[in-house]
Amino acid sequence: MDSMLWPFGTTWRPVRQKRRDTVDLRWLSARSWTPRWYPQGIDLGTWRGRRTVAVSWFRQDATRRHLASRVSFIDLERSRHLDILLAVDEGELAPAPIHAGGLAWFEDRLFVAATGKGIWEFDLAGIRRVRGSLARRLAGSAGRGWPTTALVAVRRRVHPIDLRCSYLGRVFDTEGEPLRRVLIGEYRTDENGSIGEFTLPDDADSSFREEDRFSPGIRSMQGAVRWGDRYFVSQSARMRPGVLWSGGRKALERDPEPLPVGCEDLALDLDERMLWSLGEHPWRRVVRGIPFARLGIDDRPPERS
Repeated sequence: MDSMLWPFGTTWRPVRQKRRDTVDLRWLSARSWTPRWYPQGIDLGTWRGRRTVAVSWFRQDATRRHLASRVSFIDLERSRHLDILLAVDEGELAPAPIHAGGLAWFEDRLFVAATGKGIWEFDLAGIRRVRGSLARRLAGSAGRGWPTTALVAVRRRVHPIDLRCSYLGRVFDTEGEPLRRVLIGEYRTDENGSIGEFTLPDDADSSFREEDRFSPGIRSMQGAVRWGDRYFVSQSARMRPGVLWSGGRKALERDPEPLPVGCEDLALDLDERMLWSLGEHPWRRVVRGIPFARLGIDDRPPERS
């Protein structure tokens, strides 16, 4: 790993952080409005010993053809972000052709929802630096100029899953300990989308193991996470604020707290007692942390039955 990647490498760029009723992170660049890159997935982890939010993006051209995918790591203390391009290596490096609709971050393993293509696992321990035409190609940029150098995480493995794999979220037990499990769900415009819970593969010879599956009857689901018996599910509503559903799997209720316009994935931050989401639409893009107090959540979820 390049020693300049943390904490003050030349590829770090600022974001604006505003703390009031919620924690709002906004991009101080063209990525706040560009129709080329769209933010999708979110999770939290530790990068070089610091609390970090990871946000996935996909890039498309005017015909909506996929060009590239990346993950932005945001240092929550210093309000700066670092971009990591996602790539596949099949004899030569090429952009990862995935929507990147959700993230689950486990140490040096980054799992990414690849809509219709299972779950893709990327290696954060072997991040590479590339330059010149290769950097531009992996970023989906045909012209000269940015980027002249880029950081790249390469796909380690494809995990086939019997779901559409639109989004991906973490699972925590009643005491708030992270489990080696994820929720994988389907975005559908009808009410038939399913959410499955899977145990992570331990090694290269094992596969995701399905533990549970249910259909909450919610249209346009964009993300799901679980803490004890409490589920959180995000629902997009085009250009209106997103809707948060929470509660037991058979008794999800609409929360009065709105999610960002064009809401996407969800992530739980139990250390700071916060639920994170993000909005994808140009000019309305925000990465938002909502304190549990605004959601009417006390320090403990319901006991498991």
